[in-house]
This record gives sequence, structure tokens and C-alpha cells, in this order.
Amino acid sequence: MSDQPITYKTDRKYLESHEWAKQEGDLIVIGVSDYAQNQLGDVVFVELPVVGKEAQAGKAFGVVESVKAASDLNSPVSGKIVAINENLASDPALVNQDAFGGGWMIKVKPSNSAELGKLLDAATYQKKIESGELH
Repeated sequence: MSDQPITYKTDRKYLESHEWAKQEGDLIVIGVSDYAQNQLGDVVFVELPVVGKEAQAGKAFGVVESVKAASDLNSPVSGKIVAINENLASDPALVNQDAFGGGWMIKVKPSNSAELGKLLDAATYQKKIESGELH
């Protein structure tokens, strides 16, 4: 765990399992929150799906492994996976270095845009973590 303060980007929505979703045009970019990467510690491996696979909201699309644990990555939205972050195969530490930027994981063309509205906003996500409701 780092001594850096946790960042909660307000331009994204969050799942209670600590993934974020950001709308970019007609795609949704998905990654893990700064809080999640901080809790995981050094990320050593990221397993991502193949492009073309269908993501389902709330279901696992991959795995992130750190020196501490392995955790499922859950999709905030349903839709077709149109891109994966190939850089994570050779440099999984990007998740720790830039969770909201270079450490993104997949891009999805959503099949149900209403799902994005059901996710937590940054303030609610932060409150749930700080109150101990989310771990």
C-alpha cells in the first residue's frame, strides 16, 4: 500500500467491486480504481479476455494478480469487448502507476446504456470505502 492519497475520478462510474467505467464516445473504457490497485499492492499479471467476447455486467471478464492476491475483474456494463490493453501483458505495473490512464483494461461497446446509470458516482463510491462498507 502506498502513502499517496487515493484518487476518485469524478468523470467515471464505479462498481462496488472496485472497477471503473468511463464513457468515451460510443465505447466504455474499464479499469480498476486507484483504491483497488492500492489495496492489491504490486500488480504482477493481468489476464484479459479476447477481443470480440461479450462482457456481462457484474460478471468476471478477467483476473488481476498481485504479490498479495488474485482478484476477478468484473465488468460494469454488458457489451462486446472491442479492445484490450495489450501493454498490460508486458507491463502489468501500469495498473499501479496509472490506474485511471495507461492501466485501463478493456473497451466495451455497450449493449444496454442504462447499465452505466446504475453504477456508483465517485462521491458515493468514496463514502462507501471511507465508511468501511466496501473493502
